[in-house]
Amino acid sequence: MAIEHEVETTGLVGWIDRRFPLTSTWKKHVSEYYAPKNFNFWYFFGSLALLVLVNQIVTGIFLTMNYKPDATLAFSSVEYIMREVPWGWLIRYMHSTGASMFFVVVYLHMFRGLMYGSYRKPRELVWVFGCAIFLCLMAEAFFGYLLPWGQMSFWGAQVIVNLFSAIPFIGPDLSLWIRGDYVVSDVTLNRFFAFHVIAIPLVLIGLVVAHLVALHEVGSNNPDGIEIKAKKDPDGIPLDGIPFHPYYSVHDFMGVSVFLFIFAAIIFFAPEMGGYFLEANNFIPANPLQTPQEIAPVWYFTAFYAMLRATTDQFKYVLMIAIAALGLLALVRAHGKWKLGLPVLAVLVILAMAFTESKFWGVVVMGGAVISLFFLPWLDRSPVKSIRYRPFFHKVFYGIFVVVFLTLGFLGTKPPSPASTLIAQICALIYFAFFLGMPFWTRLGTFKQPPERVRFKPH
Repeated sequence: MAIEHEVETTGLVGWIDRRFPLTSTWKKHVSEYYAPKNFNFWYFFGSLALLVLVNQIVTGIFLTMNYKPDATLAFSSVEYIMREVPWGWLIRYMHSTGASMFFVVVYLHMFRGLMYGSYRKPRELVWVFGCAIFLCLMAEAFFGYLLPWGQMSFWGAQVIVNLFSAIPFIGPDLSLWIRGDYVVSDVTLNRFFAFHVIAIPLVLIGLVVAHLVALHEVGSNNPDGIEIKAKKDPDGIPLDGIPFHPYYSVHDFMGVSVFLFIFAAIIFFAPEMGGYFLEANNFIPANPLQTPQEIAPVWYFTAFYAMLRATTDQFKYVLMIAIAALGLLALVRAHGKWKLGLPVLAVLVILAMAFTESKFWGVVVMGGAVISLFFLPWLDRSPVKSIRYRPFFHKVFYGIFVVVFLTLGFLGTKPPSPASTLIAQICALIYFAFFLGMPFWTRLGTFKQPPERVRFKPH
């Protein structure tokens, strides 16, 4: 027997319900949406991401009321907001801190999905939407980073846009099209402002809605990786499920309270976070004639930036050898149409690498590091979802992956050196080996049998 969402038929709510699915939507997605009863603290970060999104939209609206998207006025308008607008400094710091905290909670949210197999069937589309949100966030942060029109904003945008010029044939025209000028100028600032304030937020909100709708269609995963919809009572209610409201709305309120305490502490006591959230160079007006000593992106991009910077001419040859090895492995292990298709593709890629510069392949490596996440549902062949029931060496591999990502993030904040470049190259190889080797190592080892019902300890 399926769960029926009754509709209020009297009063104002009834009048609305006859014209708009208010009550049925509330019941379907909140009060009668049954979530597993064994959620732990890792499940705070989804709702926190939604909270930070609202913070960014609201504070962004207030900032645009006094911001001037003009190359001659942008920097001074930000200073005006900070010094003259009542509570303007608070709004600006809420927005800048919110940008960093957005990536903190999203990274932790994605890591939870990685640990508990939240990307596995039937949640592949939920994961793909989530990765698209992550990609959209990166674009939103990049476009917004130019708007203060400080030294690091200006030169960071100049460097990143110039990367597109490395693409063969279309690169120079593409970078010119993105900038709208031969250098980062007032035209570029206006374009980035439009993308940051209107275009990307619309796409982002649409993806968030799609992410939530897809999640509520298939149901939430849990730390045990068990499908609670498999066991229901005669009324169609999952035996191991509880209504999201009021149980998890109160549960999430506790997480929100702790988060807001940390958020407020950063805003009032360390809004620059030692230069990681707001760089010192960005408090200097943009000067096209003076290049900063070291140009580096904000911390949430540094892992990917380290891979880009590590792709030298020598490392390109290492990548060619690795691709050749993958082609040979495909020739030995693949079946059907992949038997010859993958080796031929490997040969074509190697030939392309031989005749193109390493700068372009640095862009490919950086982009591939993000795109790899989209394919996770089809790369993981483990018979169980949750890391709780996987072999110990699987947990070691996950731990190595986290250490590698954090190491790349740290190296991306530092000036390049021969030693740091070598470490970044090794970490980049391990990063891609983690994904490319998944179809093989995720099958290996002795797996524990997951319980038939979720394990729950009241707290």
